[in-house]
Amino acid sequence: MADQQARQNLIEIASSLYQRGYATGSAGNISLLLEDNTILATPTGACLGRLQPKELSKLTLYGEHIGGNKPSKEVKFHLGLYHNNPSCKAVVHLHSLYLTALSCLSDLNYQNAIKPFTPYVVMRMGDVPVIPYYKPGDIQIATELSKLAANHQAFLLANHGAVTIGNSIQDATNNYEELEETAKLIFILKDRKIKYLTEDEIKELRK
Repeated sequence: MADQQARQNLIEIASSLYQRGYATGSAGNISLLLEDNTILATPTGACLGRLQPKELSKLTLYGEHIGGNKPSKEVKFHLGLYHNNPSCKAVVHLHSLYLTALSCLSDLNYQNAIKPFTPYVVMRMGDVPVIPYYKPGDIQIATELSKLAANHQAFLLANHGAVTIGNSIQDATNNYEELEETAKLIFILKDRKIKYLTEDEIKELRK
């Protein structure tokens, strides 16, 4: 994808996420990997609903800032995901309402925060591990995500929000939207008896 088209795609998706309430204020960041192995990312302090193409940060895969506005301090963990998962072509990190609420619960299974009860998270993302809490921008977030990057498409950051990856910016966004809707269902169903998928049903979906 050409640089200008990639910029436009990123801005349109970021604006759509903002307009639909997945992002608020200047929270969250998105990036995508270009064909020349450079990265476009939303800049620090930027509102996802009001981005301009020339403002997008451009970096090398090693984090060197080569164009646009200053990148978010959280771009470090985006780099960790790109380096450790060859299929990762885009990263979406947001503080959406239900996923952030889920990330604040004290009884999460850190190997998989979402026990499957619908097929869609299983088919799109599989297990959703939890990264322990570190302050935003801490290099430990990148370290922890790098360890898990090769085998996962989605991650919950404790007390912080969520991260999804994909083979395109649209794929990463679709993963995030599916994850947020699943988190919403968790809270809607919280006091009800849930029929979880069986191990056999999960294995069938993972095929």
